Amino acid sequence: MATFLGNGAQVTVNSVDLSTYVSSVTINQEFDQLEVTAMGDSGHKYIAGLENSSISIDFNADFATSKVNQTINGSTAGNGLVGATTTVTIKPGAGATSATNPLYTATVLVTQWPQVYNVGELATVSVTWPVNGAVVKTIS
Repeated sequence: MATFLGNGAQVTVNSVDLSTYVSSVTINQEFDQLEVTAMGDSGHKYIAGLENSSISIDFNADFATSKVNQTINGSTAGNGLVGATTTVTIKPGAGATSATNPLYTATVLVTQWPQVYNVGELATVSVTWPVNGAVVKTIS
């Protein structure tokens, strides 16, 4: 795959396209490290254990209907995604899913919704949500 400008990522949360409100997205895919070193080995040896991934997203805040805050935090008390699981999809660019534009899908636990308001600065929300299970990569 050729190098590309990373400003075209497609991000959905709970099937709502929030791409135009995302300034950064990171898929932190990692696995538990299990040691399998045995007698006679000259160094440590490891195998991958359970996936322990997370997804980090920086949002520009927007309280309009069906936008960032309503999608994640709800329009009334108690109806948001905070504290619940939902699906997040991420694709590097617009266009069809392919080997050069893979679609990543994960079920995440929405553990946080920290809103930041500073004088003279853009209102933003930065989150890191743990993945329940595994990140799935689709190429077609």
